Amino acid sequence: MTTPPSRFRWPAEWEHHDATWLAWPHNEESWPGKFERIPPVFAEMVRTLVEGETVRILVQSDAHRDEVRALLADAGVDLGAVEFFVFATDDAWIRDYGPIFIEGVEPEGQVALDWDYNAWGGKYPPWDRDAGVAARIAAALGVPRRRPGMVLEGGSVDGDGEGTVLTTEQCLLHPNRNPSLDRVAIEHRLKDFLGVEQVLWLGEGIVGDDTDGHVDDIARFVAPGVVLAAEEPDPEDPNHGPLAENLSRLNSMSDARGLPLEVRTLPMPAALFEQGCRLPASYANFYVGNEAVLVPVFADPADARALEVIGSCFPGRRTVGIDARDLVWGLGAFHCLTQQQPGGA
Repeated sequence: MTTPPSRFRWPAEWEHHDATWLAWPHNEESWPGKFERIPPVFAEMVRTLVEGETVRILVQSDAHRDEVRALLADAGVDLGAVEFFVFATDDAWIRDYGPIFIEGVEPEGQVALDWDYNAWGGKYPPWDRDAGVAARIAAALGVPRRRPGMVLEGGSVDGDGEGTVLTTEQCLLHPNRNPSLDRVAIEHRLKDFLGVEQVLWLGEGIVGDDTDGHVDDIARFVAPGVVLAAEEPDPEDPNHGPLAENLSRLNSMSDARGLPLEVRTLPMPAALFEQGCRLPASYANFYVGNEAVLVPVFADPADARALEVIGSCFPGRRTVGIDARDLVWGLGAFHCLTQQQPGGA
């Protein structure tokens, strides 16, 4: 484990970005029978994001880069705001294996945290190329890299930029991640490397989530001390109990400033199934860009309410709903597929 840098913090997602990182999809096994529908969704994501920031895309090869460039051009994307990096990957879920960027003071400034990665507890081999991405990005940017020495996926934590982080017991305490670390040790590691003072533990995630309960499907900070949490009112739905328990916990919690959390609720879409599998469809898997918020929608009556609620949290940004019914067959959505690189406005 490398000594953590001093005097730094993890900026909130809604703070200004230098860029958003994506890894272009290529693993057809992630979307069996639907893979051809996925690149157009990525193109729509990129077209929306480039209006406010650079989008940096990982591709498999020079030929793959040319293929993606042509697809984006056909989709009307401003290629002047797109940068390509030929870094081969195993899969597209860069939120979980890409670097988490923290901001410090001179001489280090920005630092890339390179957490250990084991494909959500060893579920989807191989993952060696994904595990090497954070180091390659840090080298390409010329920023210092620190290795906390702990398995952590980016979707398992959410921060408010002012010292508070949300996570879940189901994921971070799962023995398939860090069996030698208990809750206290994990909290210390998060505090040391993310620069946070308060770790807030929720319980379980939603049905169908193969990540063992990532927090970015259930509760998200939308401002310092303000949390948007998914709620399922139907007592017959298996998500009802876990989400109600998480809401109860949130309503009793305080942030790093000692202030009670302000908790707002977000609806859940109706259960979505594919080949008999309940999918982890959740509006909470939105991504906050510089000028737009990408929100997964599911042709569901709750879509309009979700867009309204999320939009009210980010005045001044466009709230863009993008059909994620095919995307979520890969068991994730827009937050899982992006990683922000913070930077001054």
